[in-house]
Amino acid sequence: MATTVKLDDDLKDRIQNLAKARHRSAHWIMREAIRHYVDQEEKREAFKQDALRAWQNYQENGQHLTSDEADAWLEKLEAGY
Repeated sequence: MATTVKLDDDLKDRIQNLAKARHRSAHWIMREAIRHYVDQEEKREAFKQDALRAWQNYQENGQHLTSDEADAWLEKLEAGY
């Protein structure tokens, strides 16, 4: 799938300079930058959705753990209990 992105001259120059320094094509640099951004934003969105589900669950049943309770539970896991 071909996609067109309009970039200002300054950003184009920066990409070209980076591509030259890394012995890569400008296309490769842009693809990697977009891939990195999308990966990061997908993780951020998943975290947000998990938090919203946890909040909804808490509102429905009132169950929760304090940070001290969570730490104690993790310590037990690490100790093999």
